[in-house]
Amino acid sequence: MTATASVSVDPITVEVIGSSFASIAEEMGEALVKASYSTNIKERRDCSTALFDVEGQTLCQAEHIPMHLGSFIGIIPHILKRHPVAEMKPGDVFIGNDAYEGGGTHLPDIVLAEPVFHEGVMIAWAVNTAHHSDFADRGHAHIYQEGLRIPPIRLYDGGVLMKDVQELILLNCQVPRERLSDLRAQMAANRLGVERLRALCGKYGRDTVLAAGKALQDYAERKMRAGIASIPDGTYRFSDSFDNPEIDEPLTFSVEITVKGEEMTLAFDSPPQMRAGFNMVYTALLSTVYYAVKTVADPTIPPNAGLARPLTVTATEGTVLNCVHPAAVNGRIAACQRVVDLIHGALAQAVPDRVIAACSGAVASATFAGEQPGSGELWVYLETIGGGSGARANKDGLHGVHVHMTNTSNLPVEALELEYPLTLLRYELVDGSGGDGRQRGGMGLRRVYRAEAPCRLNVDNSRLTSRPWGLAGGGEGQGGSFVFSEGVVPFVKGDGALEKGQIVEIITPGAGGYGPPSERSAEARARDRAEQRQ
Repeated sequence: MTATASVSVDPITVEVIGSSFASIAEEMGEALVKASYSTNIKERRDCSTALFDVEGQTLCQAEHIPMHLGSFIGIIPHILKRHPVAEMKPGDVFIGNDAYEGGGTHLPDIVLAEPVFHEGVMIAWAVNTAHHSDFADRGHAHIYQEGLRIPPIRLYDGGVLMKDVQELILLNCQVPRERLSDLRAQMAANRLGVERLRALCGKYGRDTVLAAGKALQDYAERKMRAGIASIPDGTYRFSDSFDNPEIDEPLTFSVEITVKGEEMTLAFDSPPQMRAGFNMVYTALLSTVYYAVKTVADPTIPPNAGLARPLTVTATEGTVLNCVHPAAVNGRIAACQRVVDLIHGALAQAVPDRVIAACSGAVASATFAGEQPGSGELWVYLETIGGGSGARANKDGLHGVHVHMTNTSNLPVEALELEYPLTLLRYELVDGSGGDGRQRGGMGLRRVYRAEAPCRLNVDNSRLTSRPWGLAGGGEGQGGSFVFSEGVVPFVKGDGALEKGQIVEIITPGAGGYGPPSERSAEARARDRAEQRQ
C-alpha cells in the first residue's frame, strides 16, 4: 500500500520539513563516507545520497555530485516496471547499475534503493550510489566490455540478504573485499535514511510530510519558471569542440536553446554514438541540463524534481549525447562536462553577467590496476583530478578544483602512498594556465606519479587540443596533457602500462578569463606576479 498527500500545509511547515529532507540526505551521505572502506569513497567522497517520493520523483539530493542524479532519476521507474509496489515490504533493498535496463549512467556507480514504510504504508525511497573503483583494465567498444551489468533486482528481501545475488556480483569484481565493505556502507546509509523519515512522519504526521514533499516540488517549479522568465526570450546557439584520448579527431557538439516566457527548450546535436566510453545515456544528459540551467536561472532552486518541469530536452537517439544500447558509457562524465560548456556558452549571449567563463571542461582521470608486491592481491585505484574554474564577472576563477558535474575530493598523498604501490612526486598548480582578463581564470593542476610496481594504467582527459574559452574579451585557459617518462610503451587510446620506476605526469586544463585583460587592476597584476599566475 502506498500513501498520497491529502492535506494542505502552510509555508513554514513546508520549509521546516524541506530542511529535514536536506538534513536526512546529508546525514546519509556522511554515514556512507564514514562507513566505507575504499579510498574512492572514504577519502574522495565519490558517492551521493537522495530521497524520492513513491513515484520516483526527487524530493532532495544531498550536495554531493550532480552527475549522480542521472543514476537516481532512472532507477525507481525501472524498479517499478519490474517489481509491483503491492509486492514490496519493509526491508526490501534493490540494487542496480545498468545504463539501459537499470537507470544508471555507467556501471561503476552501483545504486541501492530501499522503500520506506510508515505504519505499513509505503511513503518514499531512500537511495544512494557509490562509485566502485573496480571495473578496470577493460575495453570500451561497447557496454559488455565495461563491467557487470546489474538490472534492478532485490539484494535484500524483507531484510534477508539474497546471498546468491551478492556472491554473483562479488565474483565479477576484481577487488571483492572492498566491494562488499562499500556495499555494506551503502546499506547503512539507506537504513539511516529510512529511520529518519519514519521519525519525521511520527513527528509531523505522514500526510503532512507527504504534502510538504509535493509542495516543495511545486515551489522548485515556480522558482525555475521565474528564473527562466528573467532570461530574455530568444534562441541562442553554441558549438564547442570535444577531444578525448579515445578518438583521433575532435568532435563537434552543439545546442540550440529557446527561451519563451517561463519555459526553455534545449535541442542538442552530436555525432553518432561511437565505439568509445564517453557516450551519454539520456538520463545523464538530463542531469547535466538540470544542473547547468539551474546555475544560470537561479542557484537557490531546491534540488528536487519540480525544477525539471519547465524544461524540454531533446537529442537524437543513437548519438553521443543520447546513446542507445549497446554503446559504452564508462567515461560519460567527459562529454557531460562539455554539455555544461554548451549551455553556458549559449546562455552567456543572453545573460553574460550570470555565466562564468569556461572551466577546465574535463574530468582528468587515472585508473591504476595491478598486484600488490608480496601478497599478489589485486588492487584498483581511480584518481580524478581537478582543474581551473572559470572567471566570473566580478571575481577570479578558483584554482585546482573539481567543476560542474563532478565534485569529488582530493585524496591525500599519505593515503595514496600507504595503500597503493605508487609515489606522488609532484602535486602543484600549473603557473599561468588560467586565461587572462579583467578577472583571471583558475589554474589547472600537475600531478606526477611513479609506479613502484608494474601496473596497468588508463588515462582520460579533455581540452587536450581545444582550450577553455573566455567571456567578454577574456583569454583562453591552457589545455591539458600527459607526459610519460622515457621507456614507457606508447599508450593506445589512453590505455597502457607502467613498469616499476616509470613515471606519468598529468596536467589538467586551466579556465577562461572574463573581460579584457587591459582592464585588470594594477593591484591584481601585482598579486598575479607574486603568485606566478602569468
